[in-house]
Parts: sequence; structure tokens; C-alpha cells
Amino acid sequence: MTARTLLLAVALLALPASAPAQGGDDIAAPVLRAQVTVTSDVVRVGDVVDNAGPAAQIAIYRSPDLGTTGTLPVKQVLDVLRGRNVIGVDARNIRVVEVTRLARTLATKDIELAVAAALDHRFGLGDSANIGVTVDRAGSDLRLDASSTGALQASALRYDPRNGRFDITFEIAGADSANATRLRFTGTAIETVEVAVLTRDVDRTDTLKSSDLAMERRPKAEITGEAAIREKAIGMQLRRAMRAGSPVKAADLARPDLVQRDQSVTVIYRIPGLHLTARGKALESGTEGDVVSVMNLQSKRTLTGVVTGRGQVTVQPPTSTLPAAEHTSSIEPDPRPAPVALASSQIPRQVPEQVQRQVASQVSPAPAKAE
Repeated sequence: MTARTLLLAVALLALPASAPAQGGDDIAAPVLRAQVTVTSDVVRVGDVVDNAGPAAQIAIYRSPDLGTTGTLPVKQVLDVLRGRNVIGVDARNIRVVEVTRLARTLATKDIELAVAAALDHRFGLGDSANIGVTVDRAGSDLRLDASSTGALQASALRYDPRNGRFDITFEIAGADSANATRLRFTGTAIETVEVAVLTRDVDRTDTLKSSDLAMERRPKAEITGEAAIREKAIGMQLRRAMRAGSPVKAADLARPDLVQRDQSVTVIYRIPGLHLTARGKALESGTEGDVVSVMNLQSKRTLTGVVTGRGQVTVQPPTSTLPAAEHTSSIEPDPRPAPVALASSQIPRQVPEQVQRQVASQVSPAPAKAE
């Protein structure tokens, strides 16, 4: 009785799709597929044959590697199907069957982001966006079974703040929650900061241009103080010469020099009621507000003054040694700087004698012209 039932089943499979059964119902003929996608580690009859009937769950091949595609000659497929009593399959003139195993691709960047998220504001670290992660033996993308659809959840984590080493285990839930995928990674994680970095060697007197700076992430431990921002650094000068690749801090920046060393400058000698000018040579470079040394080119004396403008240094005597000038005239002094140095005889009479002597010592007298 069993043999007769089996022979009947084989005969039914051999019938064409249009052949009617005794009950009047149509039985579709099994048809071979040219392209197959699978998610498990085995290929079953139902994966390669449409209308396979009860034989659909029979395993016939091992699946290709995760995320790869393999090919099977049709003759070989039909021979295997016959060995499983699946006959009468319409091959549709197909020569090979392509079998692709689906997979979930886990990129190295995805792993780094998951590690940073697990370390977010832990172990003395800051925001995850500022944590730089390097995974040991990082290479090509990691492929997981397509059923592993869950997020990476850290189930175990160790971190050493002294050297930045981490050891983390992730669990990824799948279609079967009882069989979660576990992945373990080791590497280093350090907090970083975005900082402007020099693209070339820059001298102390160079004005920074857009092409001189690039924004990079550097370990926070290497940046003491506030990191410089590229947009704010453009147009500024460095307080010292720096080499290409050096990170720039806010403290390294200064406004452009208004006075350059060895530059010819205007020396302004100013006290209450008196405003004199002379030609001088800057002995130091400086920006607005810097104290620099200058030489009076007439008296050859070295003075100390404050940079108050481009090519301009203002010298003021100590207020403790100079009495204030008395204003005996109703005429206001002319605030405009004199074009040339004044002779001591040209100093206004209302300026005290002590001030006249000090000014005369700072500014060499100019010969009086004959009337």
C-alpha cells in the first residue's frame, strides 16, 4: 500500500501544470528558480523550486558564506532533487542557479559609534561625539546573520582611563530572542577636541590666512587651555613661530603687529598740557597695547612706550615724578600731533620747569630758524 502511494505521488509530480487531477483541481508543476536568496545556513528544496509541495523543507545544500553568492549547475540541482524524490521539475532552459545568502553588514564605523555611545559621560569622559575610538584588528566590514536585526547593546564593559584601553561585549537580538549574537571588541578610546592645526610653518610675524589652517580632532590631553577656532584665527598672528601640524590654542594668537622691529615709527611724548612727536626706530614688534622699546633717532635715547596705532608708540613719563601742568591760558592746547620734534624753547611757558627739562632730555632740540 505504501509503495502504491509513493508511485502515485511521483506520477503527480511528473504531470504538466495544465494536467487536471481526478478531483478536478489543477496541480501546479514544480518550477526551478534561476535566482535564490536564503537567510539560513542551508538551502532547502522550497528555496530552489516553486510548487515543491511537502518536499519544500528538505535541506539539499549548505548556503554560501554570509553576504556572498554561489552558483549551482542545473544538472547537479536536478540530480539532487531526484535523490529526494522530487521529479518532473521544469528547468525552463536555465543553466545555473544563483544562490545568495543575505546578511547584516556591520561596518567598523558602526562599532566605533556603539563603543563611544557606551562610554558617553562615563569614566571621566565627555560627550560621545568627542570620543575617538580605535578598534583592534579593524578591517573589512563584519557580516552577521540576517536574523540579527537588533541594536548593539553593551552587556559588559571595562575601561582604563590611564591608557584609554577598553574591553566591551555587545549583544544583538535576533528573530529568536533566546539566541542573541554576542560580539566582543577591544581597543582604545580617548576624548578629543576639534582644534585649528597649521598646514605650514608659520613665523611670528606672519598673518594667518585661510589656507594656513585646517580643523582636526586631537586628543584633549594634548590641548592645554582653549582650542583655537579656525574662523577666529584667520587674520591673527602667532605669539611665537610654530611648525606645520601644530595645534593652535587661543592663547597662541595675537592681533596683528602694528609695529615691526626695526620699523621707523612716530614717537609721541604726551603729558598733561604737552604733546610732542619725534621720529624713532622700533626695537621690538608689538600689537596695540603692547609695551615696546624704541630709539629716538635724534637723541639716540632708548625709550619705552605703548603701541597706540600703526607705526605709532606713545611715551608717557611716570605720573609720580611729573607734576601736572598748570593751565594759565584760556586757549585749549591743539590735540593734533606736531609734524616735527619741538625744541625745548618751543615748549609752552605754562609747562613747569621740571617738565621742560625732562622733555628736553627725551626729545633733542631742533635748531631755531632765523626770522
